[in-house]
Amino acid sequence: MPNIQNPVLIIGGSGVVGAQAAAAIRRLHPGLPVTIAGRDLGKAQAVAEKLGVEALTADLSKPDLGLPESGRFSAIIVFVKDDWSNGLRFAQRQGIPHLSVSSGAFEIGIEAAGFIHQPQAAPVVLASQWLAGAALFPALEYAKAFRSIDRIHVGVLLDEHDMGGQAALADYERITQSGSATLTLKDGRFAWIAGEEAKARYRSVDGVELPATAYGPLDVLSLATATDAKDIRFDLAFDVSASRRAGGPFSTESVITIEGVLYSGERAARTYEVVHPQGQAPLTALGVALATERALGLAGGEALKPGLYFPDSIIEPAYCLARMKEFGAVFTERNANG
Repeated sequence: MPNIQNPVLIIGGSGVVGAQAAAAIRRLHPGLPVTIAGRDLGKAQAVAEKLGVEALTADLSKPDLGLPESGRFSAIIVFVKDDWSNGLRFAQRQGIPHLSVSSGAFEIGIEAAGFIHQPQAAPVVLASQWLAGAALFPALEYAKAFRSIDRIHVGVLLDEHDMGGQAALADYERITQSGSATLTLKDGRFAWIAGEEAKARYRSVDGVELPATAYGPLDVLSLATATDAKDIRFDLAFDVSASRRAGGPFSTESVITIEGVLYSGERAARTYEVVHPQGQAPLTALGVALATERALGLAGGEALKPGLYFPDSIIEPAYCLARMKEFGAVFTERNANG
């Protein structure tokens, strides 16, 4: 295992999810140095002091991120939308992994273009799947039981009290309002849907049906590439979670249905539930931590070489699920028909 001296730079690390990601990285790798960075140094220092790490002021609008010229880092994680792509260019200049978590499917051309123009500069990990892979990795693991897959449907619920900080709210509003349509896979063809076609119903883990709408994280692209499914759709309900409906605190839910032919030759439809009783932040934080450790060669293989990656191309689903359970996620299989 490499002995990494330079810190992982977490821009937006003083936010709700960023702070938990820093804590998750420290939990998995206590000796890995971390630096919390943001525009508000006081907020960054408050989080850093709790974790026993360093804090810096950073500004994504500046080409050098407003960081000291002598600053050297082992990786950079960006938890807010980088409208300038300065974080990516900074990582490329230093030759270190860059992880982003805020892009919709309609936005990744910006990062892809940055990589295409400097393909040998640095590893670039596009980790903007739902909660950094919290629904994707279970879907990929469960898909292993199928010889061929006709349909994958992922429905997720974000509790109204669980949006997180201002950066998360900005991402949600941008992805749901800026894109004119949402990416799906229909009859083997990618399709962008909107209006009435994008409306859906989500069945919560307690059986209550809620209004939902098609949503555009990178999961559809990852699932389509990995499974060859003919139909893939991702729906989001922004409502009351089952746990809060029962009088408890909010939770986050993912309900995954896979239809196809099993290796036994039997045609089947299976539905799986993934719930975290503390909401979306712990799972997002864990997903980022797992992508970071993999990029640095701290788990799962050697450090990544320069390239363009999705988390599911570098992390084994079974390993991710084991970590998710360790971090409090609960997995249940239910009858797909009820």
